[in-house]
Amino acid sequence: MGKAGQERRGIKVADTQNRENQNNGAEGRQQEQDIHQLLKVRREKLAALQEAGKDPFLITKYDVTHHSMDIKNHFEELEGKTVSIAGRIMQKRVMGKASFCNVQDLQGNIQSYVARDSIGEEPYADFKKYDVGDIVGITGEVFKTKTGEISVHAANVLLMSKSLQILPEKFHGLTNTDIRYRQRYTDLIMNPDVKDTFIKRSKIISAIRRYLDGQGFMEVETPMLVSNAGGAAARPFETHYNALDEDVKLRISLELYLKRLIVGGMERVYEIGRVFRNEGLDTRHNPEFTLMELYQAYTDYQGMMDLTENMFRYVAQEVCGTTTVPYAEEMIDLGKPFERLTMVEAVKKYAGVDFDAIVDTEAAKKIADEKGVHYEARHKKGDILNLFFEEFVEEHLIQPTFVMDHPVEISPLTKRKPDKPDYVERFELFIYGREMCNAYSELNDPIDQRERFKAQEAALAAGDEEANTTDEDFMNALEIGMPPTGGIGYGIDRLVMLLTNSPAIRDVLLFPTMKSLDK
Repeated sequence: MGKAGQERRGIKVADTQNRENQNNGAEGRQQEQDIHQLLKVRREKLAALQEAGKDPFLITKYDVTHHSMDIKNHFEELEGKTVSIAGRIMQKRVMGKASFCNVQDLQGNIQSYVARDSIGEEPYADFKKYDVGDIVGITGEVFKTKTGEISVHAANVLLMSKSLQILPEKFHGLTNTDIRYRQRYTDLIMNPDVKDTFIKRSKIISAIRRYLDGQGFMEVETPMLVSNAGGAAARPFETHYNALDEDVKLRISLELYLKRLIVGGMERVYEIGRVFRNEGLDTRHNPEFTLMELYQAYTDYQGMMDLTENMFRYVAQEVCGTTTVPYAEEMIDLGKPFERLTMVEAVKKYAGVDFDAIVDTEAAKKIADEKGVHYEARHKKGDILNLFFEEFVEEHLIQPTFVMDHPVEISPLTKRKPDKPDYVERFELFIYGREMCNAYSELNDPIDQRERFKAQEAALAAGDEEANTTDEDFMNALEIGMPPTGGIGYGIDRLVMLLTNSPAIRDVLLFPTMKSLDK
């Protein structure tokens, strides 16, 4: 084809694309007009009801006797008996003198048969004008249709809330993830699996509390606004307390206050609460998340491993009915003993590098250069060991694995191993390549703790924005005396992700952090 022919063909293609764009634009404008008209009709229906003295928003209560699954699961007992249900109309079929609607409540949905002769001519005329999304109460007898569907034969229908918006199309549901997270209320209505996830989340937290309460732990609450946000390596959010004219921070951890309670003689304490870290968002991180920390006097990190293994098993059995749970393409076995590896053993196994044979920081940096592991000038041998672990090991830890004995450089609040003082009595539990919890034999030596804080402040001065600063009141508590203590922190959201087979942390947070639409 000659140049002129190519140009003519290009013009034709461009003309076709322009026409398609114009058609799409016209269709989009038509859809907007249609939606605008439908919304207008809903408001007109509400106005007509109010004009007739039937304002649904004046209804203050409704006595619900049964939910959908209660009726379906106990049909033999309830057949022919009168029940009262309430929920949102999700489907509606009007057929002359009789209609069907599908009502969704907390447990699921159930069909109702609404006939003019049963509820009266005027109420039936009103019912025919109800829309999908409206919230109704229905009283009537339980029966089974000719097709075998358990239903409620309505004797009375009460409109309690008029929906002025249009729900997403039922067949396809709500699939746009951005809208799902921003409008979780719509997501919960349209996607039953989402509601199931959050019901299960509540059960998981309840099961954790039952287990710990049964082990003699006491649940407590500690401050969220603090002058010194310590206990973890993270950047805090900062704000100003007007009444005191002081800058304060949102807590990044629960640790330092809970340890104060151990000093005070409360031997077993735990807290489940929100913490805040000024960091990025991804599938495993949200700046505001739920953390649980617990501390037990007169035990060590080995005791924390046993407690963790038993608790994970208990919660899985209570909530899922099994200790073998699906996650992504794997079946995670929480029933068998969890594997236990030191960090040095894990790096040797998966990276082929034995850090016990590396004599100092210079030798560690040399092997890092050879293996292509990036490090910073301030990093020491222990830091580089941790970098190797993150680079070569984490992704392989699919089944539950305790990784123990971290380098002291990355563990400023942890007791050293007596036989290997460059390492500490610490573990992290990994499942599906993800850290699920972090535990220590807690450092209770105030002299050692002050030196660790000094090292952290030096790191902060060298540019580490996640380093801790000295907490003098906590140091005073340690000097009064803290018994040998085991402590642990659990990412509750990650545990919920595991037990609900959810791929992202946003799927288990009712209202995840989202960028403002105004930006």
